[in-house]
Amino acid sequence: MTGTHRSPGMRSVAPYPFEELDRRVARAAAEGRELIDFGVGDPREETPAFIREALVHALEPVSNYPRAAGLPELRDAIAAWVERRFGSHVDPDTEILPVLGSKEIVFSLAQLVLDPPQGKDLVITTAPGYPIPERGARFTGGDVVRSPLVAERAFLPDLERIPEEVWSRAAILWINYPNNPTGAVAPVAFFAEAAERCREHDVLLASDEAYSELWFGAGPPPGALQLPDRTNVLAINTLSKRSSMTGYRSGFVAGDPALIADLKRLRPATGVTPQEFIQRASVAAWRDEVHVEENRARYRRKRDLLLEVFERHGVHVAGSVATFYLWVRVPTAETSLEWALRLLDRGGVVVAPGSFFGPDGEGFVRMAMVPPVEACERAASTLDELLAEVRT
Repeated sequence: MTGTHRSPGMRSVAPYPFEELDRRVARAAAEGRELIDFGVGDPREETPAFIREALVHALEPVSNYPRAAGLPELRDAIAAWVERRFGSHVDPDTEILPVLGSKEIVFSLAQLVLDPPQGKDLVITTAPGYPIPERGARFTGGDVVRSPLVAERAFLPDLERIPEEVWSRAAILWINYPNNPTGAVAPVAFFAEAAERCREHDVLLASDEAYSELWFGAGPPPGALQLPDRTNVLAINTLSKRSSMTGYRSGFVAGDPALIADLKRLRPATGVTPQEFIQRASVAAWRDEVHVEENRARYRRKRDLLLEVFERHGVHVAGSVATFYLWVRVPTAETSLEWALRLLDRGGVVVAPGSFFGPDGEGFVRMAMVPPVEACERAASTLDELLAEVRT
């Protein structure tokens, strides 16, 4: 209905960049080409059997609307996991809220704190980065300022360079570590600095930690819930990557009790709590670490296969010490989109152009190491041949 009026927020929404990639991939598949898809970060590992069994056992003959606060046993399981993982006590009744995966809360959080009539009309994001925080801000009528992530600063935003007038208008500072798309991690000191600056300016620090359990260094990366003072701080996590449960849409937001209380008042109107059988399967997932260690080992094997090829051909891989992403410098004079299309056309290898994550991502492509190990082995062989052509 082309004549139907649309809200300003809807008019501001640009096409999601991966939609175009999906179309190109679908066209190549329709032509009968064999593809190895590193484009979209959707894990293709099996959800562990014990989680699927927990879901089946939780199915009841009669279903009810899930309550916005979530099941107490799920909040308890999350609180116990936070204590094991970060060494922090989080009150399951006042500081934790189950959410429908992480994307919906990342998109909708701006609705909670943006207040243009009072001058709080702006969201600070990092770039290159996940586009959903910016989309959520613009849909709510907010402005966006991007803080660049560059290799020279270990892909950490330079908070000192954010002007005072931006801080005074800001309602949210979004950070994302381990980072998508660069695979970088942040030290505890950065979380502390970001939280302190946010409190000084009455800004919410929103920490998207969806990849916190996929790491390849000496130990697990820190997170915002390690901070002793969580005033104005919310951390978001999910089972999607940790437990290969993207389709289950199960995660949580935790932190400042006042903000969690506000979310509990808001969310009954939106109906976005996971179904109870999903929540009960999630309890099983949060209580177990063995499957997470096995998952991490699989990604490490894939990562080693691809890094070996890039290193042999002198292709620079920046960041990439966590997450299941590799942030790969384009090894030619082409744009990131041109190189991505060449990989697709010549070798059937699908990657995401860095420009999909904003102008600051140009010069790189992101590889999501989600195909099975066998497919990654084939891709490594294909990349070896294509990169050898580039060098000659």
